[in-house]
Amino acid sequence: MKAYKDMTREELLTEKAVLEKQFADIKARRLKLDMSRGKPSKEQLELSHGMMDVLHSDCYFNDETGTDCRNYGILTGIPEAKRLMGEMSEVSPEDMIIYGNSSLNVMFDCISRSFTHGVCGETPWAKLDRVKWLCPAPGYDRHFRITEFFGCEMITIPMHEDGPDMDMVEEYVNNDPEVKGIWCVPKYSNPLGVSYSDEVVRRFANLTPAAPDFRLYWDNAYSIHHLYDEEEEQDIVLEILEECRNAGHPDIVYKFISTSKVTFPGSGIAALATSRKNLSDIKKYMTVQTIGHDKLNQLRHVRFFGNIANMREHMKMHAAILRPKFELVEATLDREIGELEIGTWTKPRGGYFISFDSLDGCAKKIVAKAAEAGVRMTDAGATFPYGIDPRDRNIRIAPSYPTMKELRKATEVFVVSVKLVSVKKYLKEMDAAAK
Repeated sequence: MKAYKDMTREELLTEKAVLEKQFADIKARRLKLDMSRGKPSKEQLELSHGMMDVLHSDCYFNDETGTDCRNYGILTGIPEAKRLMGEMSEVSPEDMIIYGNSSLNVMFDCISRSFTHGVCGETPWAKLDRVKWLCPAPGYDRHFRITEFFGCEMITIPMHEDGPDMDMVEEYVNNDPEVKGIWCVPKYSNPLGVSYSDEVVRRFANLTPAAPDFRLYWDNAYSIHHLYDEEEEQDIVLEILEECRNAGHPDIVYKFISTSKVTFPGSGIAALATSRKNLSDIKKYMTVQTIGHDKLNQLRHVRFFGNIANMREHMKMHAAILRPKFELVEATLDREIGELEIGTWTKPRGGYFISFDSLDGCAKKIVAKAAEAGVRMTDAGATFPYGIDPRDRNIRIAPSYPTMKELRKATEVFVVSVKLVSVKKYLKEMDAAAK
């Protein structure tokens, strides 16, 4: 198969005609498929149906201390939940606060509190002239939407194969007191699937922030979300709280985690791990904000899993569902686009996404073309701050939600869209050069 860049104008026109016929045939099918978000499929959700049976009207509803979980109390979570989520986070239960169902909500709350009341006694950010935030990109669009919502000046940090560009991170954090935080997804990052190297984690831990209220927002969303069994042992990310303590900077990190893609995304449990100083600061506000989160849901999770070993076995069942979907997309891209030199893509070992880079200036057109044929994808540019990809090339592919049959159709639409937009780009460039 000849690369598009090496084709003559006549060859490209012939290819364009073939692709337009294929696209018209696909469009006539009136598809309605969704690859826009990394949602677990129905089949994955059914893996946790047994959780609905662990609590019933004849149950013992008390935690291990004897507290009735149906009632008020236990501000920071029942001991069993702290222990389970601590194991999932690789930290001590004493470092944990257990929240409701959404870690994103906890992140939003932490930033909101920082604006209104400050961090550990520092000046509230709302009283400052400017707050800057570092955003490794491509990254998680919902992270960026939070800091944009609060008016932070977001600074793009390039992502490498081992994590963010740490030279840039150190330059900003160690020298600019207006830099108050950075978004981090250290394991199977969204959307690249990158896991931070030991060197990157240690450089984070050894930051000497110019701002005393700077914090790493360490979103460990995919900590046990391996696609392949061997990755559980091989793809280990250093534990950030321990590294920060070893470096003498115990307070610079908030570590978030949840069971959103382990059990039920709408009914999981979220947790925050951090230093004792930070925990004390956060608890002051929690005592006003709530009397306690959903302890029955915490109890339900604890009794369903029992321990982290059972949770890991549960995640292998998720992987058995997800792995063929990722491999289907990757194989199709290899077969249909690999030799055309019109795109590159990741082959992640865990997480929920495949990151695709098109030719420059093509991503928005590809996503729009796929939508025209009935396949909804994440907006092009969403993986960058303010929704602006400077090269307009990154597209996040989310294979998890569709069935295999639907995914096969959706990937076909995506491939034809990539080809058609790429052919038109080369023809336009040839026509411009001929004038």
